[in-house]
Amino acid sequence: MKRGWSVLVAVLVLAALGAGGWFLAGWYGGAGPDKATSFVVPQGATLTSTAQKLAEEGLISSSDGFLLRAKLLGSGDPVKAGEFAIPPGASPASILDTLQHGEVIRRFVTIPEGLPSVMVHERLMAEPLLTGEIAVPAEGSVLPDSYDFERGEARADVLARMQGAMSEFIAAEWPGRDKDLPVSTPEEAIALAAIVEKETGVPRERRMVAGLYSNRLRKGMRLQADPTIIYPITRGKPLGRRIRRSEIDAVNGYNTYSMVGLPVGPITNPGRESILAVLHPADTDAIYMVADGSGGHAFSDTLAGHNDNVAAWRKLRRQRGEIE
Repeated sequence: MKRGWSVLVAVLVLAALGAGGWFLAGWYGGAGPDKATSFVVPQGATLTSTAQKLAEEGLISSSDGFLLRAKLLGSGDPVKAGEFAIPPGASPASILDTLQHGEVIRRFVTIPEGLPSVMVHERLMAEPLLTGEIAVPAEGSVLPDSYDFERGEARADVLARMQGAMSEFIAAEWPGRDKDLPVSTPEEAIALAAIVEKETGVPRERRMVAGLYSNRLRKGMRLQADPTIIYPITRGKPLGRRIRRSEIDAVNGYNTYSMVGLPVGPITNPGRESILAVLHPADTDAIYMVADGSGGHAFSDTLAGHNDNVAAWRKLRRQRGEIE
């Protein structure tokens, strides 16, 4: 009789161990996706709704089994909203831990230096993982940089970070500006920096170009910056043709060929280095510049010197067959 009871007890223990092993294997054993995938936890999702979504997307075999094991074996922390990377073969336990404590996938949108606001708007609206509508931001209000975002984030929130970055940067740098600058407000500094940004693509020239335009402002000379002619026509997009005489003579709030002083506002979104160049311009007497054929410019502080530089540039263009 005793032997019979012993056998029964042994059978029950083995059954219990087997059931326990099955229960644990269903939690810690790898049974996730065949390949790496992403999973999105919506805002306000509960553990129950998340389990149902995991089952629907084939990342777990049973939402009920997942919930039971999660309540007995998992953490009591809530799942986080966002997009998460799920590796191939992930166990239900590791999936839950990822959704509770893992980092959400961050994606990036890049705004290069000198991108006008109409194109910032186009870039944000073209990003399919962002949501919502935005208006074209004020010119010069966005700080060029790479910005991270989450899938499903509102475009307005991403744009607000871009504009907040510009506000923070100019607020931090303005107090340390050089003395006797020809710009009297941060807004004027950004307007001049936008011209510097569009006038040279050579980083080492930025402070020199800023110094030249600062000299012109002090002397009451017209800035005569070609990009200010183009901006009222295209809002900063490439013109795609030569500037017409009528456009050079046009009178508006931006054309610095027909007015003295700065435009009424920025003509693009300048980067950090162009802003710093305006706040700390080169110590120069230069008031003229012309392309030198190398991608940069030749600078002069006299009209005679400038005319020599122009002649050299025209000679080079003739040699290249660009003009007769």
